[in-house]
Amino acid sequence: MNRYQFYSVCIPISLLIGACTPSNSSVQTSGYLNHRDSAHYVGIQTCRTCHSKIYDTYIKTGMGQSFGLATTEKSAYKNTNASVLDTSINSRYLMSWNKSIMQITEQVFDNRLTYPVKYIIGSGQHTNSHIREENGYCFQMPMTYYTQQQLWDLPPGFEQGQNSRFRRKLSLECISCHNAFPKMEQGSENKYAIMPTGIDCERCHGPGSIHVAQRSSLAPIDTARYIDYSIVNPAKLSIDRQFDICQRCHLQGNAVLTEGKSYYDFKPGMVLSDFITVFLPRYSNSESTFIMASHADRLKQSKCFISSLNKVQPNSLKPYKNALTCVTCHNPHVSVKDKESESYNLACINCHTLQDTKVTHTKVSIFDFSNCVQCHMPLSGASDIPHVSIHDHKIQIPAKHKKETTDPKFISLTAINSKSPTPKLKTEAFINQFERFNGGRYLLDSAYQLLKSNYRNIQYSRLWIRYFFLKQDYLGLLEHVQTVGYQNLILTYQQKEYENRDAWMWYHISEAYNATGKQLESLKAIQTAVKLAPLIPEFLNKNAVVLFALNKTLLARNLWHQIINQQPGFAPAQMNLGYYYLKHNQLDSARVYLNRSYRLNPFNITTLTNLEQLYSVKGKSDSARYFNNIKRSMLSLQKHSNKNL
Repeated sequence: MNRYQFYSVCIPISLLIGACTPSNSSVQTSGYLNHRDSAHYVGIQTCRTCHSKIYDTYIKTGMGQSFGLATTEKSAYKNTNASVLDTSINSRYLMSWNKSIMQITEQVFDNRLTYPVKYIIGSGQHTNSHIREENGYCFQMPMTYYTQQQLWDLPPGFEQGQNSRFRRKLSLECISCHNAFPKMEQGSENKYAIMPTGIDCERCHGPGSIHVAQRSSLAPIDTARYIDYSIVNPAKLSIDRQFDICQRCHLQGNAVLTEGKSYYDFKPGMVLSDFITVFLPRYSNSESTFIMASHADRLKQSKCFISSLNKVQPNSLKPYKNALTCVTCHNPHVSVKDKESESYNLACINCHTLQDTKVTHTKVSIFDFSNCVQCHMPLSGASDIPHVSIHDHKIQIPAKHKKETTDPKFISLTAINSKSPTPKLKTEAFINQFERFNGGRYLLDSAYQLLKSNYRNIQYSRLWIRYFFLKQDYLGLLEHVQTVGYQNLILTYQQKEYENRDAWMWYHISEAYNATGKQLESLKAIQTAVKLAPLIPEFLNKNAVVLFALNKTLLARNLWHQIINQQPGFAPAQMNLGYYYLKHNQLDSARVYLNRSYRLNPFNITTLTNLEQLYSVKGKSDSARYFNNIKRSMLSLQKHSNKNL
């Protein structure tokens, strides 16, 4: 067996749950009317009309405050300015207020780039991160306020030379956990027509339209005796389905969508793994190290959770109320700030009597019995987010873990919410782990072990093409295309969907043709990608570059102008337009676009080279020398940071 193949060393908690969950005709996880396609979301203000008391407390919770406009009230930082230095690229970021508008400025050498902040993401309990918006396209900005330590720093994932500056796309995967469902423009990756402000009631209860209609026209249901199937009440779901609601967002990691599904599709009461399977890597230090949103995963590893499954009451309307779930300690309608700390310890005392606690804690004073959480769920840092402290939800007897003296060893990639993920899902998980999380090449080797028996299976072609692309094996990629047949790929992979998986496949094919000197074939493939995702500027830009290489320069120029109309901040289009005008000796136009490109991205060596050439042609040697000096500084910077910006 190849040591990199998929395997798990974790206890299969889902098997334990399945074995212990009794059947009960009064408690169902299907048959809810709001699972129908005809059900639609009505919004939190509609819920408020009948549930005003719940609304008044819920709106103060972390979920209720998860996303909002960037106002002084929303910001957890109450001073007027702040700064962060990124030494890896020698840039400084400044937060300031221009009257009521928060803005963030990047300063690199003499170049200053300022954007207004449109949204703040995060309740402020742990962080505030900042989002800018450009014609509906949303991007995370390079400053985050870490509220627990009251300091500003780079956002998670921007550190150690990985600073994406003002260009990290706010994807549907990200926003669908930090907010109510936005309306995303299909064919884009981060363009939104409607952006709500805060996680709302329907994320846990499902679409409310049928419930509103029934309760407005029909007699009320005695919910103490019966279930109202027009809306989901999580308390009346099985343990698995309760966890699925929480795990939808509190189990983040390597999320793999089921074929044909999107992040919009799961509704409370449904089986999460039918839509999304979340994988987490297990390392040799996983016993003591975990990511921020791993609450459900850690809780399910607890002996307290496993033993609580024996306490279900099969004949009750709420047979699982005595099992240990998220809502045992957390009332989702009430802010943790408004709960006394003793309320969490009472949940412990409900199972562990005070007398039992005295016996097992002979060396602990009676005063300490009032804080079980302090020892058994200690505060700890998260491996993926700096400057935060969270309670470890793996309830356990305190233990000292051996400190790793070397880099942690990868053990497995484990599906957390599914006991039997398909080989196809496993394959995509390994490829995701390599591409998105800067994993080692062994992850691609593991993907290959799963792929190799399906080389001629066209249902695996998207994965094969992505695998070859990441290995930069363009000849292997094109050989696979030839094996399964180009026309068969056209028939199979022409789906316009929110994740743009087919569109990216055609982009990869285009890049392979381009790398092997087949420009006409490259053009055909990239135009297929553009057809499927016309709002992704990288695709339009590549289309224009190939057209330019084929001497179709006017078509290329028009495409670059189209991109700039969509996204003025997309620096590659500004740079390429500048180069077009430079080659056509239209020097004033060249200067306009090249200077815009430099302002948007002063790190780009090609832009600096073109500016140097432009001013040499114009006879302005001082300006040419100036950009040459900046170029040399940037090359030195990139060499030391190992980052090509």
